Amino acid sequence: MTTTTHPAPGGTATMRAVRLHAFGDPSVLRHEADAPRPRPAVGEVLLRVAATSFNPTEAALRAGLLQSFLPVDLPYAPGWDVSGTVVELGSGVTELAVGDRVVGRVDAGGGSAEYAVAPAGLLVAAPGSVPLAHAAALPVAGLTAWQAVFEHGRVARGRRVLVNGAGGGIGGFATQLAKHAGAEVVATASPRSTDAVRRQGADRVVDYTAGPVAAALDGEPVDLLLNLVPLSPADTAALVATVRPGGRAVSVATPVEAPAGSGVTAVHVVARNDPQQLAALVELVDRGALVLDISAVRPLADLAEVHRLGESGGIRGKVLLTP
Repeated sequence: MTTTTHPAPGGTATMRAVRLHAFGDPSVLRHEADAPRPRPAVGEVLLRVAATSFNPTEAALRAGLLQSFLPVDLPYAPGWDVSGTVVELGSGVTELAVGDRVVGRVDAGGGSAEYAVAPAGLLVAAPGSVPLAHAAALPVAGLTAWQAVFEHGRVARGRRVLVNGAGGGIGGFATQLAKHAGAEVVATASPRSTDAVRRQGADRVVDYTAGPVAAALDGEPVDLLLNLVPLSPADTAALVATVRPGGRAVSVATPVEAPAGSGVTAVHVVARNDPQQLAALVELVDRGALVLDISAVRPLADLAEVHRLGESGGIRGKVLLTP
């Protein structure tokens, strides 16, 4: 196998990384100074990581709750979002070059490190209008929002959309994409997120901490419910009841069901990796039509603390981690 290489600093075969050697609470995330540095296989590239980002689903993976359908081998470095610079090409890679600044969703993880390998075909050019590290906010949350809004929600101009959980990473993108499509957006958020959600284009913000969301809608139906947060069965039913006959209830969190005879289509979304859609999101960022809502940039060594904050509801928008 032949590779094209840009030497790592110091020429060492190790790197700093955060890995877990067992499943459990955030304390299993260890910041290591001598983790083995990966090498790219056929069709892969090695990236010098600029940043990764925290996604709530990664907390479930860390706890061992996803092993039945998303098994990983230990030790494991989390981090599905990654932005960085190509420093080495594996055999057969022709679409990228050493020095390219890229972003992508790396389903095998590994972003919580100084270096990460990724299939070349899953990476796209990073936006040039924002710092390279900031691009790591985009892949997982952006792709989930894109598919929920356009593929499953079928949002179009003039539709009325309820984004439940607009203050989170996915919610910020979903609000902006729905507005970009010409929809009227009603968004739920806590008081700490209200200003940010308004800046993202929400026509109305409902404080979900002040009472039932459905009651705040005053009986005005929506064409699409886009649910982004875990809900109790009673809360789920109340929100689905706000959808007009012929409308859609789309959830990326708690699966939703539509009552028989309601005329509502219910969909549970598991987002897939799609580089073409990611490239479209990058284009929107560079056009100024999509803003990255980054609430914090923290050193990679803080990853365990970020997991604790995420599990306690202490995170708004996207939190980035830099090695």
